[in-house]
Amino acid sequence: MESERRVKNVHVAAIESLRYHLPMRIGIVQTSPVFGERDRNASDALDLMSEEQADLWVLPELFATGYQFVDAKEARALAEPVPDGPTSQALIAFAGVRGCHLVAGLAERDGPQIYNSAVLVGPDGLLACYRKVHLFYREKGIFAPGDRGFAVIDLGSACIGMMVCFDHLFPESARSLALQGADLLAHPANLVLPDLAQRTMATRALENGVFTATANRVGTESRTEESLTYTGRSQIVAPDGTVLLRL
Repeated sequence: MESERRVKNVHVAAIESLRYHLPMRIGIVQTSPVFGERDRNASDALDLMSEEQADLWVLPELFATGYQFVDAKEARALAEPVPDGPTSQALIAFAGVRGCHLVAGLAERDGPQIYNSAVLVGPDGLLACYRKVHLFYREKGIFAPGDRGFAVIDLGSACIGMMVCFDHLFPESARSLALQGADLLAHPANLVLPDLAQRTMATRALENGVFTATANRVGTESRTEESLTYTGRSQIVAPDGTVLLRL
């Protein structure tokens, strides 16, 4: 069980060449969370990131809880308010100590609604919370669709836009972020369709002239009649469509 619990891959890419004009180090983390062990999964990811240095980390969708909820009641029990919940606070504390920013997917509770969200945090706290607009398959019975649209946050060294997983399939997601000035699209994901998002995110990078950083998970969940196997292959893509690295 310990090998299943641990984070599987982390990679940091220094994108500093004059060719690409993005002077920052981007880290993508590829995890295999144990469903429901929210605090332990978050701790494992933070422990692994502490072994490297990056200006911006991108973690997977629902990285602390796991993905395959049985129903909305179960999701509500594991969801948390943003930014006051334990996962957001752990990320903010890490950012403060390491002097970095993080984008991470989590289950957000806001009053009666549960959202599949991504947060962008830094040393000074929460900068943005994006709620997934394009829900995938059975997510529609678990989460409410995002109600905040797509936003871009200026970190000084770069402008960051956020998408979550299935948003990749819709060109308007990336395009709306690019039109707002995004330099990089941070893309937490839990992908189960082999290589589809990897291809579309390379296309989104090329057609919009932006970097993309997809952090996917690995492992298998079989908590319903369906078994889900996550495909890994997290990647960073340059504005010309070149895959700079893939796990």
